[in-house]
Amino acid sequence: MKITILALWTCLLWGTLQAEKSDSYSLTVEVKNLRNSNGVLQVNLYNKEDSIPDQKLEKTFKVAKAKIVNRSAFAVFKNLPPGRYAVHILHDENSNGKIDKGLVLPVEGVGLSNFESIGLSNRPNFSKASFELKKDKAIWVKVIYF
Repeated sequence: MKITILALWTCLLWGTLQAEKSDSYSLTVEVKNLRNSNGVLQVNLYNKEDSIPDQKLEKTFKVAKAKIVNRSAFAVFKNLPPGRYAVHILHDENSNGKIDKGLVLPVEGVGLSNFESIGLSNRPNFSKASFELKKDKAIWVKVIYF
């Protein structure tokens, strides 16, 4: 009897640990009001402190590119482990995969999760842009043109 209870307890514990290990979620990122439907929307996902700002887009965890239809686009990241994430978007009008700049500022639209504007008094960083992912989630990111 003791062996049976111990075996049952071991199976239940093992099943619980496996269920916790396999937790994964999806994140849907939606962007509206792009200035046109040219190019693609590049969605950069970050999961580490000090990964933002990332002007050369080299510190990303995952990248998705989405087709723009009627000045709107969305991307879905699947099978993400629970944790803190931040999203950066680029309206890549010429589809070259990089942030094109004028003298200093981007000439294409950009945006970050949790940001309505970007400026000297509101500089982007991971801490401000990040959010907790512990279930399937959909977010909207505002595109900013300078």
